[in-house]
Amino acid sequence: MAADTRARIVTAAGELFRRQGYAATGLAQIATASGAKIGSIYHFFAGKEALATEVIATSGAAYGAYVLGILADGPTDPAEALAYTFNRAADDLVACDYADACPIATLAAEVASTNDPLRQATSEVFGTWLDGLTLWCTQIVDPPAASDLATTILATLEGAFILCRARRDPEPLRAAGRSLATLASSTHETRAS
Repeated sequence: MAADTRARIVTAAGELFRRQGYAATGLAQIATASGAKIGSIYHFFAGKEALATEVIATSGAAYGAYVLGILADGPTDPAEALAYTFNRAADDLVACDYADACPIATLAAEVASTNDPLRQATSEVFGTWLDGLTLWCTQIVDPPAASDLATTILATLEGAFILCRARRDPEPLRAAGRSLATLASSTHETRAS
Protein backbone atom coordinates (compact mmCIF):
# COMPACT_ATOMS: atom_id res chain seq x y z
CA MET A 1 0.00 0.00 0.00
CA ALA A 2 2.78 2.46 0.91
CA ALA A 3 4.68 1.68 -2.29
CA ASP A 4 1.50 2.30 -4.28
CA THR A 5 0.96 5.67 -2.60
CA ARG A 6 4.57 6.65 -3.22
CA ALA A 7 4.31 5.62 -6.89
CA ARG A 8 1.07 7.61 -7.31
CA ILE A 9 2.76 10.70 -5.84
CA VAL A 10 5.78 10.38 -8.15
CA THR A 11 3.56 9.79 -11.20
CA ALA A 12 1.28 12.75 -10.44
CA ALA A 13 4.23 15.04 -9.68
CA GLY A 14 5.96 13.97 -12.89
CA GLU A 15 2.93 14.79 -15.00
CA LEU A 16 2.42 18.16 -13.32
CA PHE A 17 6.10 19.16 -13.49
CA ARG A 18 6.27 18.09 -17.14
CA ARG A 19 3.16 20.04 -18.11
CA GLN A 20 3.41 23.19 -16.01
CA GLY A 21 6.90 23.33 -14.53
CA TYR A 22 8.43 23.19 -11.08
CA ALA A 23 7.53 26.61 -9.71
CA ALA A 24 3.91 26.43 -10.89
CA THR A 25 3.32 23.06 -9.21
CA GLY A 26 2.48 23.00 -5.52
CA LEU A 27 2.45 20.10 -3.10
CA ALA A 28 -1.29 20.52 -2.50
CA GLN A 29 -1.87 20.13 -6.23
CA ILE A 30 0.33 17.01 -6.29
CA ALA A 31 -1.56 15.58 -3.32
CA THR A 32 -4.90 16.15 -5.04
CA ALA A 33 -3.71 14.68 -8.36
CA SER A 34 -2.24 11.61 -6.65
CA GLY A 35 -5.13 11.03 -4.27
CA ALA A 36 -2.72 11.22 -1.35
CA LYS A 37 -2.54 13.50 1.64
CA ILE A 38 0.17 16.16 1.87
CA GLY A 39 1.44 14.33 4.93
CA SER A 40 2.06 11.31 2.74
CA ILE A 41 4.26 13.38 0.47
CA TYR A 42 6.35 14.44 3.47
CA HIS A 43 6.40 10.84 4.70
CA PHE A 44 8.18 9.76 1.51
CA PHE A 45 10.08 12.94 0.57
CA ALA A 46 11.83 15.69 2.52
CA GLY A 47 10.01 18.28 0.41
CA LYS A 48 9.24 19.40 -3.11
CA GLU A 49 12.88 19.42 -4.25
CA ALA A 50 13.43 15.84 -3.07
CA LEU A 51 10.25 14.77 -4.85
CA ALA A 52 11.36 16.54 -8.04
CA THR A 53 14.75 14.83 -7.83
CA GLU A 54 13.00 11.45 -7.65
CA VAL A 55 10.71 12.35 -10.54
CA ILE A 56 13.69 13.36 -12.67
CA ALA A 57 15.56 10.14 -11.89
CA THR A 58 12.66 7.73 -12.40
CA SER A 59 10.99 9.35 -15.39
CA GLY A 60 14.37 10.03 -16.96
CA ALA A 61 15.44 6.41 -16.66
CA ALA A 62 12.12 5.17 -18.03
CA TYR A 63 12.17 7.54 -21.00
CA GLY A 64 15.79 6.76 -21.83
CA ALA A 65 14.98 3.04 -21.86
CA TYR A 66 11.89 3.73 -23.98
CA VAL A 67 13.82 5.63 -26.66
CA LEU A 68 16.68 3.12 -26.76
CA GLY A 69 14.07 0.35 -26.97
CA ILE A 70 12.48 1.96 -30.01
CA LEU A 71 15.89 2.32 -31.66
CA ALA A 72 16.70 -1.32 -30.90
CA ASP A 73 13.33 -2.76 -31.91
CA GLY A 74 12.88 -0.64 -35.03
CA PRO A 75 14.47 -1.19 -38.41
CA THR A 76 17.90 -2.83 -38.33
CA ASP A 77 19.43 -0.17 -40.58
CA PRO A 78 20.60 2.61 -38.21
CA ALA A 79 19.51 5.43 -40.53
CA GLU A 80 16.04 3.93 -40.88
CA ALA A 81 15.92 3.35 -37.12
CA LEU A 82 16.55 7.07 -36.50
CA ALA A 83 13.79 8.14 -38.88
CA TYR A 84 11.46 5.55 -37.34
CA THR A 85 12.22 6.75 -33.79
CA PHE A 86 11.60 10.40 -34.62
CA ASN A 87 8.35 9.45 -36.38
CA ARG A 88 7.27 7.50 -33.28
CA ALA A 89 8.08 10.54 -31.13
CA ALA A 90 5.93 12.67 -33.44
CA ASP A 91 3.06 10.18 -33.27
CA ASP A 92 3.32 10.01 -29.47
CA LEU A 93 3.30 13.80 -29.21
CA VAL A 94 0.19 14.10 -31.38
CA ALA A 95 -1.53 11.32 -29.39
CA CYS A 96 -1.08 13.27 -26.13
CA ASP A 97 -2.19 16.54 -27.74
CA TYR A 98 1.34 17.99 -27.45
CA ALA A 99 1.21 17.88 -23.65
CA ASP A 100 3.79 15.19 -22.87
CA ALA A 101 7.08 15.35 -24.71
CA CYS A 102 10.37 14.74 -22.90
CA PRO A 103 9.61 14.03 -19.22
CA ILE A 104 12.40 16.26 -17.90
CA ALA A 105 12.79 19.03 -20.50
CA THR A 106 10.40 21.47 -18.83
CA LEU A 107 12.16 21.04 -15.50
CA ALA A 108 15.63 21.15 -17.05
CA ALA A 109 14.98 24.45 -18.80
CA GLU A 110 13.32 26.00 -15.76
CA VAL A 111 15.86 25.03 -13.10
CA ALA A 112 19.09 25.37 -15.11
CA SER A 113 19.88 28.76 -13.55
CA THR A 114 17.77 28.67 -10.40
CA ASN A 115 18.18 25.33 -8.61
CA ASP A 116 21.55 23.62 -8.78
CA PRO A 117 20.53 20.29 -7.19
CA LEU A 118 17.74 19.86 -9.74
CA ARG A 119 20.00 21.09 -12.56
CA GLN A 120 22.50 18.41 -11.56
CA ALA A 121 19.76 15.77 -11.49
CA THR A 122 18.66 16.66 -15.03
CA SER A 123 22.29 16.75 -16.16
CA GLU A 124 22.82 13.23 -14.80
CA VAL A 125 19.78 11.94 -16.69
CA PHE A 126 20.91 13.60 -19.92
CA GLY A 127 24.36 12.07 -19.31
CA THR A 128 22.86 8.60 -18.97
CA TRP A 129 20.86 9.10 -22.15
CA LEU A 130 24.01 10.23 -23.97
CA ASP A 131 25.89 7.16 -22.73
CA GLY A 132 23.22 4.86 -24.16
CA LEU A 133 22.97 6.79 -27.42
CA THR A 134 26.75 6.89 -27.76
CA LEU A 135 26.91 3.12 -27.54
CA TRP A 136 24.09 2.82 -30.09
CA CYS A 137 25.85 5.30 -32.41
CA THR A 138 28.90 3.04 -32.71
CA GLN A 139 26.86 1.23 -35.37
CA ILE A 140 27.15 4.36 -37.49
CA VAL A 141 30.48 5.97 -36.63
CA ASP A 142 33.73 5.01 -34.96
CA PRO A 143 33.68 5.21 -31.14
CA PRO A 144 35.54 8.55 -30.93
CA ALA A 145 32.83 10.23 -33.05
CA ALA A 146 29.89 8.39 -31.46
CA SER A 147 29.62 10.83 -28.55
CA ASP A 148 29.30 13.81 -30.89
CA LEU A 149 26.64 12.04 -32.96
CA ALA A 150 24.73 11.06 -29.80
CA THR A 151 24.81 14.68 -28.63
CA THR A 152 23.51 15.80 -32.02
CA ILE A 153 20.67 13.28 -31.91
CA LEU A 154 19.61 14.23 -28.38
CA ALA A 155 19.88 17.98 -29.00
CA THR A 156 17.90 17.59 -32.22
CA LEU A 157 15.19 15.56 -30.48
CA GLU A 158 14.81 18.05 -27.62
CA GLY A 159 14.77 21.04 -29.98
CA ALA A 160 12.25 19.36 -32.26
CA PHE A 161 9.98 18.69 -29.28
CA ILE A 162 9.97 22.41 -28.46
CA LEU A 163 9.17 23.40 -32.05
CA CYS A 164 6.40 20.80 -32.31
CA ARG A 165 4.79 21.89 -29.07
CA ALA A 166 4.99 25.59 -29.96
CA ARG A 167 3.60 25.02 -33.45
CA ARG A 168 1.27 22.14 -32.48
CA ASP A 169 2.62 20.37 -35.51
CA PRO A 170 4.57 17.08 -35.62
CA GLU A 171 6.52 18.05 -38.75
CA PRO A 172 9.65 19.36 -36.96
CA LEU A 173 10.19 15.90 -35.43
CA ARG A 174 9.60 14.18 -38.75
CA ALA A 175 11.93 16.60 -40.59
CA ALA A 176 14.60 16.16 -37.93
CA GLY A 177 14.32 12.39 -38.25
CA ARG A 178 14.68 12.56 -42.01
CA SER A 179 17.74 14.82 -41.73
CA LEU A 180 19.40 12.64 -39.13
CA ALA A 181 18.67 9.55 -41.22
CA THR A 182 20.36 11.18 -44.22
CA LEU A 183 23.35 12.13 -42.05
CA ALA A 184 23.56 8.64 -40.55
CA SER A 185 23.24 6.98 -43.92
CA SER A 186 26.00 9.03 -45.53
CA THR A 187 28.25 8.65 -42.47
CA HIS A 188 27.63 4.90 -42.30
CA GLU A 189 28.34 4.50 -46.04
CA THR A 190 31.58 6.49 -45.71
CA ARG A 191 32.65 4.34 -42.76
CA ALA A 192 31.85 1.13 -44.65
CA SER A 193 33.94 2.10 -47.69
